[in-house]
Amino acid sequence: MIVVATADFELYHEIVGDLRDRGVAFTTVKPGAEIPDQADVVVVSGTDEVEIPSGVETVVASAGETRRAVEEAISILRGGGGRTVIGVDPGTRPGIAVLSGDTIVAAFHVPLADTVETIRQEVEDSPDAIVRIGDGARLQGSTIVNELEDVTVELVDETGTTPYLGTGARGMGDVLAAVNIARMNGEVVDSRDIEPTQGELQRIKDHSRRVSENNRTIDERLARRVAAGDLTVSEALAEHQSENNDGAENTETDGTE
Repeated sequence: MIVVATADFELYHEIVGDLRDRGVAFTTVKPGAEIPDQADVVVVSGTDEVEIPSGVETVVASAGETRRAVEEAISILRGGGGRTVIGVDPGTRPGIAVLSGDTIVAAFHVPLADTVETIRQEVEDSPDAIVRIGDGARLQGSTIVNELEDVTVELVDETGTTPYLGTGARGMGDVLAAVNIARMNGEVVDSRDIEPTQGELQRIKDHSRRVSENNRTIDERLARRVAAGDLTVSEALAEHQSENNDGAENTETDGTE
């Protein structure tokens, strides 16, 4: 059982609200009161003076930052006291799953540009965390690998990690694949250099034309920068238009002299 024992009014309401949202059974006691015999973990603030019985774990929480405390308490309750493992199913909107031991404590589905920052936030307080990235979507995956520092990264064979999705499960595939990736061992990598194929570059160029407001297509040089993660397609289109406009102005000036 999780016991909340804090005199911090704000923290109390945040922790209780988070536990209720997660559907976790818990009880509350006032600091100084006896901790129930059924307690497995007690959540307190850094200023609470609570006598914790032998064999009962303690989680220290702060108001405004309660999610991690709740996840830690749930992980202890379920016996999942292992290292933090983050699985990533790469793509234009990667799926991200955060596991503590065998317990899934968080999941995300974010744009590629937000992926590395999301991972960094999740490993911030976990010095032994490991990030496992699927080896599909080579260009997007290599961008994530190359931008991650000070954390162990493994490249995982993601064959068969995307499950069958039944009715009503649309959009969950990337996250569920990330969970499966997190549970598989991979090969430790420091970086991943990928030379985009002509087919991949052509797909980027075709995509730029589809999203352009004036049917503009970026050139191969800009497509390579998009493939390397240096630019988004929108940024490449803006740069392409700027370069072409500058060239047109120079041509007009040359013609009037």
